[in-house]
Amino acid sequence: MTDPGLVVVDKPSGMTSHDVVARIRRLAGTRKVGHAGTLDPMATGLLILGVGAATRLLGYVGGHDKTYGATIRLGQSTVTDDREGEVLTTASAAHLDDDALRTALAAQTGPLQQVPSSVSAVKVDGRRSYDRVRAGEVVELAARSVTVHRLEVHRIERPTPELVDVDVTVVCTAGTYIRAIARDAGAALGVGGHLTALRRTTSGPFTVTGAAPVEEAGAALLAGGGAGFLPLADAATTVFPVRALTEDEARALAYGQRIPATGAPGPHAAVDPSGRLAALVEDSGSTARVAVGFPPA
Repeated sequence: MTDPGLVVVDKPSGMTSHDVVARIRRLAGTRKVGHAGTLDPMATGLLILGVGAATRLLGYVGGHDKTYGATIRLGQSTVTDDREGEVLTTASAAHLDDDALRTALAAQTGPLQQVPSSVSAVKVDGRRSYDRVRAGEVVELAARSVTVHRLEVHRIERPTPELVDVDVTVVCTAGTYIRAIARDAGAALGVGGHLTALRRTTSGPFTVTGAAPVEEAGAALLAGGGAGFLPLADAATTVFPVRALTEDEARALAYGQRIPATGAPGPHAAVDPSGRLAALVEDSGSTARVAVGFPPA
């Protein structure tokens, strides 16, 4: 079995997030592989996977703010809110000037109550919403609180007299659906909207520039290092502040004992003198306790 760590993939269009997980499972020789933050099959870009003990980091990794580049097409709505779905409605966007487009998109910033697409990966009574839709069910998902910190318009183009394509960058909280931004802006303008392109470029401290194609990232995993793979200790110290342990503190944590407080809020990566990740620790009063343990293999 390969060493635990995070595999940082630049996902191509056409693969599901589960396809990438399945590929890494085969390479790693373990089913203990998960990912932080689903990307739609159409989407490309940053997908972070955990292998082995590093799967315990994914809950923290997935909660980071994210950045996306996207192209929003106004003048058509689709069943999936992206280009892969059947067109539901068409309405000419020829009458909309650039200021109207920018105003509608600006309204999709700040705290939002956003309804995910019915063909999203949200679970409804234990089943993915998209599976229920494909089975012929009508699914209505509840709105969720998200925040769009920033939405920048880079280019406005009119590929036909009736359609408008808008290139944007979106910085948002985890759980935000960029497809829903396109849908809701199009609805507000009365012409419909959907995504024709989506690329995730950052998630917390991770960027797509540090990612690798699936096969290259898998090769780095097998080699124990290289572009697209972060061994466990490197992964943890990328996400969390470091708490350097003494030998005595490392021994205490191994026995489930507490150590002196770090003096700062939130989890810290507790690294022993050999450079091994011993635990994630968190202050509780005057001491630090183990939040997630990583005992020696």
